[in-house]
Amino acid sequence: MSSIRTLAQSTRNVRGQLAITPRRTFRQTCLRSMATVPFRLPDPRNEPNPTYEKGSHERTKLEETLKRMKSQIPLQSDIFYNGKSQQVSKAWDQPLPADHKTTFTSYPLATKEQVSTAIHSALKAKRSWENTPFVDRAAIFLKAAELVAGKYRYELIAATMLGQGKNIWQGEVDAAAELTDFFRLNCNYAAEILEKQPERGTNGMWSRLDYRPVEGFVYAISPFNFTAIGGNLISGPAIMGNVVLWKPSPSNVYASAIVYKILLEAGLPPDVIQFVPGDPEEINDVVLSHRDFAGLNFVGSSDVFRSLCARIGQGIGNNTYREFPRMVGETSGKNFTLVHSSADIQSAVKHVIRASFEYQGQKCSATSRLYLPESRSKEFIDTLVEDVKGITQGSPHEDLAAFMGPVIHRRSFEKIKAVIDESNEDSSLKILVGGTYDDSEGFYIKPTVYLSDSPDHKLFNYEIFGPVLAIYVYPDAEWNQILEKVDQAGGNFALTGAIFANSRAAIREAEDALRYSAGNFYISKDRIAIHPLSSEITNCFFLLRLQNYCRSDRPAELWRKSSKWYKRQGWFL
Repeated sequence: MSSIRTLAQSTRNVRGQLAITPRRTFRQTCLRSMATVPFRLPDPRNEPNPTYEKGSHERTKLEETLKRMKSQIPLQSDIFYNGKSQQVSKAWDQPLPADHKTTFTSYPLATKEQVSTAIHSALKAKRSWENTPFVDRAAIFLKAAELVAGKYRYELIAATMLGQGKNIWQGEVDAAAELTDFFRLNCNYAAEILEKQPERGTNGMWSRLDYRPVEGFVYAISPFNFTAIGGNLISGPAIMGNVVLWKPSPSNVYASAIVYKILLEAGLPPDVIQFVPGDPEEINDVVLSHRDFAGLNFVGSSDVFRSLCARIGQGIGNNTYREFPRMVGETSGKNFTLVHSSADIQSAVKHVIRASFEYQGQKCSATSRLYLPESRSKEFIDTLVEDVKGITQGSPHEDLAAFMGPVIHRRSFEKIKAVIDESNEDSSLKILVGGTYDDSEGFYIKPTVYLSDSPDHKLFNYEIFGPVLAIYVYPDAEWNQILEKVDQAGGNFALTGAIFANSRAAIREAEDALRYSAGNFYISKDRIAIHPLSSEITNCFFLLRLQNYCRSDRPAELWRKSSKWYKRQGWFL
């Protein structure tokens, strides 16, 4: 899932360097210069997606890049602080998810001394970076966006396909388009934040807001499943003048390192962001005991985020930190799709398949629990089962037409395997399709669907993070009761939900009843009319969360383009 994260404090009547004029025209006064330069950022826009048809320029370039990158395996990943590659004394191997006998790259383990040095280097650069005018900071990230969209597009996609097991389309919308969008749109939305100034004055007094960075450094922890998320977690704080220590996932280190190098090439001063992969516990020990730790920007497991919050809370109680650290996390999802009897069933089936099984269900927004009306259940299930049986699965970098690839690593495979084994023996569940797996070469799980006789089964509450979907069929007359069940289930993972209905009354009832059931709530009426219901809790220092693909035009655009792409690959959408 995608969101802007900005860390800033606001105060009145303090030293300031930015005055905002109307119509989003910005007047920036540099303390190091007598010049006052008005400027306006480019209008917000989303990066277009190439089609990757066979024989197209972009398909040829990507195939060439994949061939070159595969010939260089195992690839080298590094620790970077002071803008330079540092010595690696110990590393973990990262296998190819599609071929676990082959090492894709190594994950360097920074020592505690190296982590401390990286923090020190960042803090040394802090004053210079926060005094850098916003126009100059934005220029760096806008330049980085152009490098992602152009020079490094195919390298980022190829690294994401190899290291994270994504197909072409998933690599394109993540590592190329969404990362580009984050770099561009974070600048636009940061500018909107800075634009917010008091409008009323008092005789003899001028009140203004100065948005200051936090007083220490920000710690960014990024997940394996989206290359773009790492770029987002670091860019929001940095655009607002903060320095950042970045720990990427061990299963996304190579693509993340490319993102870091792109920022350096775009002009980011070397010490503003430190790229420090390593053992999470060792890095956390150093970071969370440092007096200048001032913010956590996190995407990953709910349990991990809870443990980090607990440690930070203990540090606050012990007066460890200079200030109260800001904590923001986007975590787990046990996401629902609710189908009403008035829904367009054929459209709903296609969307559920995409939501459940794209990227092997390894998205925090993936559908994993589905509620069907009894009157339409046979039509839905018959179509679903037929279509799921037609899903192609294979190595994303060898079979470029495959819809699904492997799950990310051995731990994930074993977790999902255990769920499937237990579910296959559960008399309260009926297996509709799938229920098998194969790790002889890669970590492959077949798309799996179970029908449950109860909406209270644990599959409706346990986060699997894989291609497993649980279905409950409810009596049409129990619409109000099923709304309550949907709201209560989900294991407290209230990230994403959707309803398919053509009845405006049913949509209104669902939106009201499920207002706190999901941070992103999608409404489908007349095939594709998607409306985000913003109920996500945001911390005050973020000021704004941007979900790029929840804009009214973007999901429909992605649906049309990706459906055409899958058809060209021989898949059924």
